[in-house]
Amino acid sequence: MPSKATFEVYRDHADEWRWRLVHDNGNIIADSGEGYASKQKAHEGIESVKTNASDAPVVDDE
Repeated sequence: MPSKATFEVYRDHADEWRWRLVHDNGNIIADSGEGYASKQKAHEGIESVKTNASDAPVVDDE
């Protein structure tokens, strides 16, 4: 099944690179949480999420 989300890479107001994961309905699902000095580093952040969190467990804090 094809993904219903797209990673977007963009420059913020501080001229740093960031990424966000956007559902096809326009909702932001996740974001980088930090700015990167280069576009390449932002892409590396995306790859890190794809690699390290694809099967991450869910922990409910109750």
